[in-house]
Amino acid sequence: MAAKPRFRKDTADTSAPTPAPTPAPASASDETHPVDQTLPPFKMFTSGLQHVAAMYAGVVAPPMIVGPAVGLSARDTAFLMGASLFTAGIATLLQTIGFWKIGARLPFVNGVSFAGVTPMVAIGRERGAEGISVIFGAIIVASVLGFVLTPYFSKLVRFFPPVVTGTVITLIGVSLLPVAFNWSQGGNATADDYGSMKNIGMAGLTLLIVLVLRKVLRGFLQQIAILLGLVVGTLVAIPLNMTDFGAIKDAGLVGFPTPFHFGAPQFEIAAIISMCIVMLVCMTESTADMLALGKIVDRPADERVIEGGLRADTLGSAISPFFNGFMCSAFAQNIGLVAMTKVRSRFVVAAGGAILILLGLCPVLASVIALVPLPVLGGAGIVLFGSVAASGIQTLATAALEKGENALIVAAAVGIGLIPIAAPQFYHAFPSDLLVVLDSGISTGCVVAIVLNLAFNHWGGKGSSARLLPQARVGE
Repeated sequence: MAAKPRFRKDTADTSAPTPAPTPAPASASDETHPVDQTLPPFKMFTSGLQHVAAMYAGVVAPPMIVGPAVGLSARDTAFLMGASLFTAGIATLLQTIGFWKIGARLPFVNGVSFAGVTPMVAIGRERGAEGISVIFGAIIVASVLGFVLTPYFSKLVRFFPPVVTGTVITLIGVSLLPVAFNWSQGGNATADDYGSMKNIGMAGLTLLIVLVLRKVLRGFLQQIAILLGLVVGTLVAIPLNMTDFGAIKDAGLVGFPTPFHFGAPQFEIAAIISMCIVMLVCMTESTADMLALGKIVDRPADERVIEGGLRADTLGSAISPFFNGFMCSAFAQNIGLVAMTKVRSRFVVAAGGAILILLGLCPVLASVIALVPLPVLGGAGIVLFGSVAASGIQTLATAALEKGENALIVAAAVGIGLIPIAAPQFYHAFPSDLLVVLDSGISTGCVVAIVLNLAFNHWGGKGSSARLLPQARVGE
């Protein structure tokens, strides 16, 4: 009789669901998605520093272009670079940490957008130092409008297929290459040594150094090949008397980007229209980057994530001018770094954002960048800007150019976008207000690509090639 209860108990157990065994306490790594994990402090810092190194040159390049273009001194240009580092850190923290419905909460680095460089130069070219205030005013208005439109834009990404995004990214790179060529010659067309063999030779040497470092180095050092090339090129230039130590002598150890250092923002309608177009471009690029990064970190970027990410972009851009920074958007080269290192934690990138803020608060570190001679920067800029164009071409390779009129869309948009580069006086008879938009090949090319894509692929019932915006190319 003792065995009978045991038999009945076994039978009852097989006819009912077996209770799951009590699980052992799970570690944080078992419960937490890799995107939301934190790392040990040293690894957090070094991995964050790696992200800063990968995007550092890209952050300081736009202010180095815009500053001299609007007539700022070397000291003010160095201040502008420090402010750009500071605001890039703020924008990155908004994107990675976030609050409310703001932030993609992905390992997403934000910094000064290349897309705005050419329009900003066009805005400030004839206004002198006052042009910087007009630029900041236009960025504030465009960013606020972008923030308001974000919920609607995130639903309209299907109107921006590779044929549009690829064209725009290509034009960004191609439009900036003449800047690198000008730097390579010395930067100042009125100088006696402009275009000298010494200047061009230094640019060529720097380009060679970057290419060799990129070939022979691996891992983290390969990621900072451009930065190392700038350092080596500058060291070579010192004994040749091609460096200027003036800016670093006047810089303090600690400083703060004083709000509206260059004066209160000014609001001009033509400049605002131009920067609104740039904002559209930035939102398009950031959407592509979020889609790519979501797949890499195994957390797909849905409409909600895209909306939060675009809110962080536009809010960061709206805040930036208060601290003398420019429009911010995603840095896609950091997506490649995430894919390579397999470190998916957003807090690593947040640590990088904190490092950017610290750099922005130390004028000495920011002014060190001013030591880089323009020919050295020009040699590295050829790779930096050329890689942007290459990313656009890579995107166009997925645009099904053999279908419908996609090839015609690219041909027309690129052709019109290149007018300000190939024929700078082409629009000389047009009203000056229109020149702010027309003198930017990026803005005009973007408008043409969007309109033609709608005309050929959407209107009239033809929408076969119009799809949700594809993933950005890794390493863009």
